[in-house]
Amino acid sequence: MSSAPDANADANSVETASSSSSSLPALRFDLLSLFPALFDGFLSESILKRAIEKKRVEVHRWDMREWAEGKHKQVDDRPFGGGAGMVLMAPPVVAAVEAVQAQAECPGRLIALTPQGRRLDQAWVRELAGEARIVLLCGRYEGFDERILETLEPEQLSIGDYVLSGGEVAAMVVVDAVMRLLPGVLGDAESAIDESFGPDGGLEYPHYTRPREFRGRGVPEILLGGDHAAIARWRREHRR
Repeated sequence: MSSAPDANADANSVETASSSSSSLPALRFDLLSLFPALFDGFLSESILKRAIEKKRVEVHRWDMREWAEGKHKQVDDRPFGGGAGMVLMAPPVVAAVEAVQAQAECPGRLIALTPQGRRLDQAWVRELAGEARIVLLCGRYEGFDERILETLEPEQLSIGDYVLSGGEVAAMVVVDAVMRLLPGVLGDAESAIDESFGPDGGLEYPHYTRPREFRGRGVPEILLGGDHAAIARWRREHRR
């Protein structure tokens, strides 16, 4: 078995601001994938990019092939009993997870992205936002050799009843949903409270911005009057 790669050797393993800081990030994510480059654009744009720069979030990406044996770094094989597709092999995946968990004092909350998992909802997102470290294991092909799940005993998470090519998109959903709840990530502290599925429950109320009239459709007058109590009442009544 090849030894685990040095954490400092992989230029893609850490996404942080260039300036050093003595303060620890609010939350560390470790993303284990066969295709870590899929996260490039996701990590380099918009709110998440700013959260990384402000050191509210730290994201490490890991290529599970680095823990595979042999010249070809094989990570998948045909299923016993026959059938279509390939299955992720236990030795490289388990070795990768165990090595990554050992990279920090806190092993983190291990979650496997799989359609067999519990459906993600906002209550679970709020729970995850209180963690110090989250390790996300991305599936591929026909899924995990069952012994991976039996050995590592991860929580299993699904983002819905539909088929994706792999767990990377689901991992992005988890990272995006969780990091929005971290203090200092959103520009307006009220944004996360006032959103759909916030503490008050339900979906958001209708939104309007300029122009005041568009194709004969105007903005509700109550939103233009400056009576904040009335506006708040209107918004509560119009949650969808």
